Amino acid sequence: MQLTKDTLSQVDFAKSELIPAIVQDARTGVILMQGFMNQDALAATFDKQKVTFYSRSKERLWTKGETSENYLEVVSVHTDCDYDSLLVLANPLGPTCHLGTQSCFGDDAKPSLSFLAELEQVIVSRKDDDPSKSYTASLFAKDLSRSCQKVGEEGVEVALAAMKHDNDELTNESADLLYHLTVLLHRQGLSLADVVSCLQGRHK
Repeated sequence: MQLTKDTLSQVDFAKSELIPAIVQDARTGVILMQGFMNQDALAATFDKQKVTFYSRSKERLWTKGETSENYLEVVSVHTDCDYDSLLVLANPLGPTCHLGTQSCFGDDAKPSLSFLAELEQVIVSRKDDDPSKSYTASLFAKDLSRSCQKVGEEGVEVALAAMKHDNDELTNESADLLYHLTVLLHRQGLSLADVVSCLQGRHK
């Protein structure tokens, strides 16, 4: 169940003063870290809109990123069916782990499809780079029709590869299509999340 500021009292702190809180990247689905929250930490998480734990070693509230500034900006907070553990969806502002990795569980511990969200972030970060040094930037620098053309070309290549029953070529052409489609979406002010939302709406 998604929590709001008005429903925090539903969390069952009677079982334990500290309950586990798992933080998940809202864009990629990667599990970033796990900590513990008491009532005050949960309230502070909502007040600051930054993930705040109760640190057992420091014996005080601790906002993730208070030293490194690699904050975890809250998107939503959910409780499980027993109301005694939390899942926080957040947008990380930099590496979450003190070791410099995206996740405290290591960069290998992530679902493979999360790479699409990472790719999208890379595309956005490179769109204003020097077009002579970045293929992505060169696409953004050209007329929109060029991106439309590339999506059309790659779509045809995907179909031809399938007709030939060439799975290696189909995989490669599909990768090209996804890349160029992502570029085109962002040129139009859209994202893969908008496409997913459309699909979810159709599924209902």
